[in-house]
Amino acid sequence: MKSYSQAGQDVFVLSCLKKKRGGYFLEIGSNHPMVINNSYQLEKDYDWKGIMIEYDSHWLPFYQQERQKSHYLIQDATTIDYKALLTQYHAPQVIDYLQIDLEVNNYSTLKTLELLNEQVMDDYQFAVITFEHDIYQGNYFNTREKSRDIFEQRGYIRVFSDVRNENNPFEDWYVYPDLVDMTYINHIKRDDSLEYTDILNYL
Repeated sequence: MKSYSQAGQDVFVLSCLKKKRGGYFLEIGSNHPMVINNSYQLEKDYDWKGIMIEYDSHWLPFYQQERQKSHYLIQDATTIDYKALLTQYHAPQVIDYLQIDLEVNNYSTLKTLELLNEQVMDDYQFAVITFEHDIYQGNYFNTREKSRDIFEQRGYIRVFSDVRNENNPFEDWYVYPDLVDMTYINHIKRDDSLEYTDILNYL
């Protein structure tokens, strides 16, 4: 399966959800709407839609042209009322994919997760999550461990820890067990830190 994402995140999502069509995503830190974008293949080839949040207004014309099925918001992710946002766009209570890919060194990564935890995680579940902690850059705000605590308390299962890109551990990948086939997940789950290219061989 071809990947349009940075490190095979779209392939991971589609594998966990058995190539689901018509899914819904919340992509926080979406950057370029097509190139190295984790939701582009989902929308383009599998008829997904969702909400993309990006701080850099440079990408706005590209969103308007290329991502017309989904909503896009040019805003600081740490200033958003997520409950109001999901209500405004009639997001389903089961959201198939959550991405958080922000700047760990300015606290935006952890702060955004804390906002989601406070505002929406009582009412919404995410079937698959990719969370960028960028631990290879340094342990800023203890983001990796604090995020793991939040996801564990919410019942999420970490399938791949410290996923590596060019040998740099930068992400954790999760699922919500009630929303995926756990027989498959337990088959692919690994406790060691792997290069994403090696992970794709398991999927």
